[in-house]
Amino acid sequence: MESAHPFRQHAEDAISRIAPWRLLPPLLAVLLGVWGLERGGSMWRDESVTWQVAHRPLGGIVELLGRVDAVHGLYYLLMHGVVQAWDGGLWALRLPSVAATALAAAGVAAVAHRLVGERAALLAGCVYAVLPPVQAYAQEGRSYALVAAAVVWATYLMLRERWTAYAVVLLLGCWLHEFAALALLAHAFTAWRSRGWRWSAAAVVVLLLPLAVVSARQAGQQLGWLGRPSWQDWTAYVVVGAAALLLARGAPKGLVRVALPLVLLPPGLLMTVSLVNPWYVDRYVHYALAGLALLAGTRLATARGWWPWVLAGALLVPFGIWSVWLRTPESRKDDARAVAEAVRERARPGDAVVFTPSRRREWLLSSPEVYRELRDVALDRTPAASHSLQGTELPPERIREALLASSRVIALLDPADQPLDPYPREAVKREELAARFDLCSTDEVRGARVAVYARPGTCP
Repeated sequence: MESAHPFRQHAEDAISRIAPWRLLPPLLAVLLGVWGLERGGSMWRDESVTWQVAHRPLGGIVELLGRVDAVHGLYYLLMHGVVQAWDGGLWALRLPSVAATALAAAGVAAVAHRLVGERAALLAGCVYAVLPPVQAYAQEGRSYALVAAAVVWATYLMLRERWTAYAVVLLLGCWLHEFAALALLAHAFTAWRSRGWRWSAAAVVVLLLPLAVVSARQAGQQLGWLGRPSWQDWTAYVVVGAAALLLARGAPKGLVRVALPLVLLPPGLLMTVSLVNPWYVDRYVHYALAGLALLAGTRLATARGWWPWVLAGALLVPFGIWSVWLRTPESRKDDARAVAEAVRERARPGDAVVFTPSRRREWLLSSPEVYRELRDVALDRTPAASHSLQGTELPPERIREALLASSRVIALLDPADQPLDPYPREAVKREELAARFDLCSTDEVRGARVAVYARPGTCP
């Protein structure tokens, strides 16, 4: 039998009752998720990695995870199962995130119902579904929507004192992305006095350790591209945090103790740590937005007067514009499919191709029908053969020889405002192209540059 809990404000039969309102938040999340799901047929580079890895043999995925990307291992295995069952292109790639967002919206509603009531539950769940960042990751073939769903339902199970289920669900979220473990800090504000929570939290930490050890060894290549949080990151954190503090004023104390730490602690701690070890990306703590939705939904549910509704209505205008933009290819950093199409239009059979930096090989790996028509002259071992994401490249001198033996080269480059990699392999590519070839054309293609080089005097 359950012990008394300070945050139980409704009878069990009321919480478990199936009522029409409970369907609205997940239904709204599904409708928003399938709206413009294909984003004009685009796929950005992180999704391209998901597509590539999911299509590898199961043994190949396991070997890859021993070298890199172990933090995403469970998600890759899940997506491998999805594409084995139904290789439905962009829909198969993104529908798991849509479903997870619907599950998370239902979870936000369940937490609000537990702590406040049905009206707050309906509004909090719908607020979560309409937040533009939530919509963005609902339509992305990555793990972050699934992590958010796990954290939200772990929060609900914490309130129910279902400690075994709590540990299992939160551990699932942590194995989908280990920074879900930061939710334990937020949960401690609510449940640290509970012996059941302390044992469950300890079990999560212990069972996460194998992944943490492996991913720590891979951190150099996994997170080496990250810099310290930018002023834009800090500004966004301050704005969201200030909004959460404002919404928390006058809200039920039980809800505040659950929602406010969830908004503030995971991103705040990760950003602070990232001043020393750069690990912060906002999507790593995407689940923190559930706390903001809980506070906003409760404030609307308990509002007296018309001004909160006027403000909410006013916010729907920029949210609507933002939501429309999220369904366009331009909403992501790049578009691997657009790059592949640009290469298809410019390349001739037998042309050489170089990627600078080499990690941009991901732009073509998800379009094998284009990639196989080109000679990847810097490639030593393929991604599958090397158990890596982008393959391994030849030594600098071998790359120089391969370029000298080529008459026409397609070069795939980062945008001009991005820093150049200083590594010898990258330097020799740039040097040889500049010294031995004429630049025939350069085109900007959604976060990339496609350049065509030819021997002097042979550009069309």
